[in-house]
Amino acid sequence: MGFYPSSLLLKYALAMFFMGVVSAQLSTNFYSSSCPKLLPTVRSAVQSAISKETRMGASLLRLHFHDCFVNGCDGSILLDDTSSFTGEKRAAPNFRSARGYEVVGNIKSAVEKVCPGVVSCADILAISARDSVNILGGPTWGVKLGRRDSRTASQAAANNSIPPPTSSLSALISSFSAAGLSAKDMVVLSGSHTIGQARCTSFRARIYNETNNLDASFATQRRSNCPRATGSGDDNLAPLDVQSPTSFNNDYYKNLINQKGLLHSDQQLFNGGSADSTVRQYSSNPRQFSADFAAAMIKMGDNKPLTGSSGEIRKNCRRPN
Repeated sequence: MGFYPSSLLLKYALAMFFMGVVSAQLSTNFYSSSCPKLLPTVRSAVQSAISKETRMGASLLRLHFHDCFVNGCDGSILLDDTSSFTGEKRAAPNFRSARGYEVVGNIKSAVEKVCPGVVSCADILAISARDSVNILGGPTWGVKLGRRDSRTASQAAANNSIPPPTSSLSALISSFSAAGLSAKDMVVLSGSHTIGQARCTSFRARIYNETNNLDASFATQRRSNCPRATGSGDDNLAPLDVQSPTSFNNDYYKNLINQKGLLHSDQQLFNGGSADSTVRQYSSNPRQFSADFAAAMIKMGDNKPLTGSSGEIRKNCRRPN
């Protein structure tokens, strides 16, 4: 071994350190060399899924949300239960509600054909969410990539981390804060409810028990497909955005101002509290909503990703390697 002056050793050590830091960061061009066909491959598969069922766009977006809120964006929501852990699929916020797992599997298979063993399931969720929003008329953004997949999942963490539809404004702010997101981020990301459907069990208590901040005709309309009795019509669906449920736009905020938020947690954003002014802003400024939504999605995607040598690149999104 040769002799190196201490100053050179220090420079070498610092260079290695900073290379390690850089390699552990997400970037929009992470797969540009290792999987150049990744983005068009994912978009084509997402487009195909949405063409078959428009609601799938909202479902794919939701999977990314529910993944990132539980121990970071690591693909844990996709794991089936194993002998060593109980996963997140049967957690209260996901059971009989989160969907699209088979579509993610199809996307993963398509990606594996063009670059096997390279792209994580967590990154596929992030890209699929962006493409879903854009295909349904919303903004696009540069998805930062380089996440790796977790080898485990936690039903308890999912139950504790994902805000339920009964949440108050303060509880919503707290839940999003735990994921590294501000109160403004919470309001703009809630705008994802401009697409998709909710089950009767999620809004029954609101349409039968709440009188304040609830449009009477809207409540009557929703009751027609959601019986009061628990166990009757629990899985019946209603659009989260009564105006344009399959178009990604700012109608969600207009509905809140008109007291037509479907979920209790939705209407909490416009209920005489600190979020009212942001809701008003987005209701009248669709461009601002689109820009802020894209920025907040990038920020959410930065939540505690596994990078570098942590985690793995799953071959099958439903089970660890």
